Amino acid sequence: MISLAVHDQSQVAEARREAIQIAARQGFSDSDAGRIALVVTELATNLLKHGSGGELLAGTFDDMDGVGVELIALDKGAGMKNVAACLEDGYSSAGSAGKGLGAVMRQSSVVDIASWPGIGTAVIARIAPGKPGIDPSAPKAGWGAVAVPMPGQTVCGDSWSVANTAAGRTLMVVDGLGHGPDAAEASVEAVRLFNRFNGHQVPTLLEYIHGGLRATRGAAVSIARYDAAERKIVYSGVGNVAGALLINGALRRMVSMAGTAGFNARKIQAFDYPFASGLVILHSDGLQSSWTLDRYPNLVSFHPTLIAAILYRDFNRGRDDATVLVGKW
Repeated sequence: MISLAVHDQSQVAEARREAIQIAARQGFSDSDAGRIALVVTELATNLLKHGSGGELLAGTFDDMDGVGVELIALDKGAGMKNVAACLEDGYSSAGSAGKGLGAVMRQSSVVDIASWPGIGTAVIARIAPGKPGIDPSAPKAGWGAVAVPMPGQTVCGDSWSVANTAAGRTLMVVDGLGHGPDAAEASVEAVRLFNRFNGHQVPTLLEYIHGGLRATRGAAVSIARYDAAERKIVYSGVGNVAGALLINGALRRMVSMAGTAGFNARKIQAFDYPFASGLVILHSDGLQSSWTLDRYPNLVSFHPTLIAAILYRDFNRGRDDATVLVGKW
């Protein structure tokens, strides 16, 4: 996922070019690439008009929402008092024609908007190839993530993965030691090992990853599995990664052990946490450790990728790779 600053009109065109290049790499047709160009233009223009500038994240998605290009617009502006009204063509708070968000809705397969007065607005638009339009009966993604390289880097040293097996849905975030290509090599290898051994119990899975990373510079790794039969989360982490649960509005942080997978993880231990519904949040240390969710009413109702993006926007430290993975039950 790439981060594109949008603080003046020239950066709207740059964001559009970058998104079209992503579409081309995904094999999008010219007409589908045109839809992406339209959505990028509307989202980036809204950042300037309503948010005094902001950030556009662009990447791809492959989950229960389908497969395609993902765009996330983030600002810290005044926010919207009435999101539903802002989606209607003809409504504008900036003296324009008022068709921006309506056009985004028509060209996208998934759209979600979170906005709070005084905090800002976050919009996710997912564009799948083929016929545009939102299908309200389609299954909803149960997880989502943002992974953004450290400023000045083109490769993210973090990775994440999700697996559905008989043992339960399992989420992982890995933070390769340092940043850049060598860190990315370690995190990509951790994902490969995760996908190969994810049928094992959580601490055993982490042991396999630890052993398999010895030829790399190592990584911090966190793994969380939802056990539906036992109504619990099984969590194991090593290094400066973090995991938390949001249950009925209350935030509970989970325990990671000291060390580095592939190097000196002397004690790998799993912990059980009662869990029936809510959010599971894993993140790298690109996020501040002191984040809270107190000022986001109804946060759990939004798309999990949008939730991850909001945490990234408001708590990103700005000097490291940053990854946030959210599982939603």
